[in-house]
Amino acid sequence: MSSESPSGKSSARSKRADATRNREALLAAAAEVFVTAGVDAPIRRIAAEAGVGTGTIYRHFPTRADLITAVYRHQIEECAQAGPRLLADAGSPFTALRRWIDLFVDFLVTKHGLADAMQSDSSAFAALHGHFLDRLLPVCAQLLDAAAAAGEIGAGTQPYELMRGIGNLCIGGADPQYDPRRLIDLLLHGLQHPRPA
Repeated sequence: MSSESPSGKSSARSKRADATRNREALLAAAAEVFVTAGVDAPIRRIAAEAGVGTGTIYRHFPTRADLITAVYRHQIEECAQAGPRLLADAGSPFTALRRWIDLFVDFLVTKHGLADAMQSDSSAFAALHGHFLDRLLPVCAQLLDAAAAAGEIGAGTQPYELMRGIGNLCIGGADPQYDPRRLIDLLLHGLQHPRPA
C-alpha cells in the first residue's frame, strides 16, 4: 500500500498539469515566433512570448532541434486530429475538406526555416517528414473519400498529390503580391463538382 498522502498525489498531479500547460504555451509561442522570425529566432523571444523563463524552455527542450521538432510534431497532431472532428461537425464533407486545408496551410506557413534546419546533422529531424506523411495522408484521404462519396468532388484525387500541390503553392517567400490562398481556392474550386440547377 502506498504511503503517499492524498494531498501528495494532488500536488504531483498539479505539478504535472503545470508542466503540461507550460509545454503547450511554449509550443504555441514558438510556432508564432517561427512564423515571423524563422526557426533561428532567439530563445529569449520565445520565452517572453510564452511568459516563462529561458530555463523553462531548456528544461523541456534541451536543444533548439528538440524545440523545433516538438513544435512541428505538435502541429502535425493538431492537424491530424482536426480532420475527423471537422468531418463530423461541418455541413458537408467538402466544407470539412476546405477547412482542413486552411489548417494545413496555416501549418505550412509556420514551417518557415524548417527546410534549412532539416539540412543540419541533427537526428531529431530525420523522422519528421515520415511522421508528417504517416499522420496527415490518411486524414486527407478520409476527407477526399467522404467528399467524393457525397458527390461533391470527382473520385480519384490522390491525397499526396493534393498536399504536395498545396505545399508548392505555399512557397512564395515574402512576396507581398503573392497570396497562395487565392490559388488554393482556385484549386479547390476545380475539384468541386458543380451543383445541379
